[in-house]
Amino acid sequence: MEKETKIYRNSKKTKKLLLTSIGICIILLIAIIYSAGIFDGELKTKPLVFSSAAFLIMLILLLKTLLSLKDKSPLIELNNQNFYGKTTPLSKSFGIVNWEDVADIQLQKSGGDTLVVVTLNNPEKYEGRLSKMLWNMAYNNTTNQLMLMYSSSEIDIDHNALFDLFSNFWKKSTDSKA
Repeated sequence: MEKETKIYRNSKKTKKLLLTSIGICIILLIAIIYSAGIFDGELKTKPLVFSSAAFLIMLILLLKTLLSLKDKSPLIELNNQNFYGKTTPLSKSFGIVNWEDVADIQLQKSGGDTLVVVTLNNPEKYEGRLSKMLWNMAYNNTTNQLMLMYSSSEIDIDHNALFDLFSNFWKKSTDSKA
């Protein structure tokens, strides 16, 4: 097994994701125009507020993705001691994780994506890395563990291969300590 793996952005997957986002933005823009009463002269407040908020969120995400295209660094890096990923906002903000803190690795379906979920022990070791909102998303009060998610939606491999990579590096790191 390799000592280090770097996974880069897949431009075809990224373009497909961007086109989908642009399509959703266009649909939301049409909903905004319709809700504003441009076609029938009747203002529809609730749909206008909802579609406007959704449009702004999608537009911000779209712009962030466009700006991140300039970054040619790997989206996921794995080595024998630690790993780092920036395929989700949570994983990007979290930074480098030591294999010794990993408790479990699983695949989990979320919306239209299947994510690699890495569960971590020692959450106090990683305190201060995330905003309060992201920390609350990652931290599980009942188990006192953190759950980080990594997506394969923009990288060169699929979710099963990504899961296998994470699992193999984790296994190798635990085997080397035994």
